[in-house]
Amino acid sequence: MQQQPYPLGRFHAELAALEPRFAAALAACTLYSRRYLPGEPILRQGEQCEHLYLVAQGRISLNSAVHSGRLFQLGEIECHQQIFGEMEFFSATPVQWSVVAETELDAAVICADKLAKRLLVEPELTLFFAAALASDYLDTLDITTSRLLHPIAYNIAFELWRERQRTPMLGSRKRAHEAARFGTTERVYRRALKELIEQGIVADGPDGPVIADLARLRAYLEL
Repeated sequence: MQQQPYPLGRFHAELAALEPRFAAALAACTLYSRRYLPGEPILRQGEQCEHLYLVAQGRISLNSAVHSGRLFQLGEIECHQQIFGEMEFFSATPVQWSVVAETELDAAVICADKLAKRLLVEPELTLFFAAALASDYLDTLDITTSRLLHPIAYNIAFELWRERQRTPMLGSRKRAHEAARFGTTERVYRRALKELIEQGIVADGPDGPVIADLARLRAYLEL
């Protein structure tokens, strides 16, 4: 979730007014700042979490793995005052998604116990979590539902459309990671991408797939 209020939502005006108090509460509960190198996990799937992490700038990825080693990557986020560990903070359950630094970044480590006590004193600040979690839940549900209901080629095209419309969840642009993000192998991913390229919908750019023809993309996605 973002520290700043999301631009849309029922309580945006109230959250904008409360933002200085929310920022002050997070700062008061911060223990220290820690630097993470690319590839280093901030949160590990399955572990208990007693902290939240605030990343002002940097790029992270979220993934989930099974015992066989198969990896599903939800995507990557270009952080702008992004908070991680909020789900575990409220649920007191083990970490569901590993959060991994993709670039060198600094994270403010926030004490969960201190923050819990602060929210009991200032319960109106929980509105930040409620609004952000609702928005992130709908965004994540939209992604995972599309993964389940549509073929991989459709999802590749849909992700390019989503990225064009501005979404916090971005593609990794690394073939192995992209394949994992769609829950498949590199071979299957390349075949689906080739299908889109042959139809003139997508082009294979230097940094990964890009939209080749917006009109064809919209027609393919039936938008």
